[in-house]
Amino acid sequence: MNHYETVFILNPVLSETQVEEAVQKFVDLIKAQGGTLTSQENWGLKKLAYPIENKKSGFYHLFEFTAPNETITPLEVEFRRDERVMRYLTVKLDKHAQKWAEKRRKRNKAKA
Repeated sequence: MNHYETVFILNPVLSETQVEEAVQKFVDLIKAQGGTLTSQENWGLKKLAYPIENKKSGFYHLFEFTAPNETITPLEVEFRRDERVMRYLTVKLDKHAQKWAEKRRKRNKAKA
């Protein structure tokens, strides 16, 4: 099992329920492929550095999860198929990135 981090941007014209449905769809997909979600963060509506599809903002979400290698391909195919997703990036975390992610989670928990 490898550790991964995925950030994706959803279309800003979506309602709150549509955003929750989209996020839940990807959570279910990860779990169905044998992965376990370590952390999930909703960064909210943020301004983009450059326009994507003539939109200047988007809903950002971050997933940290452990999963087998075979999970990533179906996940990214689903990101490409879903019209609500404007951009996505999945990164495999090495041991240093895992420690940094753990620090970030603890820091965010302390703030909340």
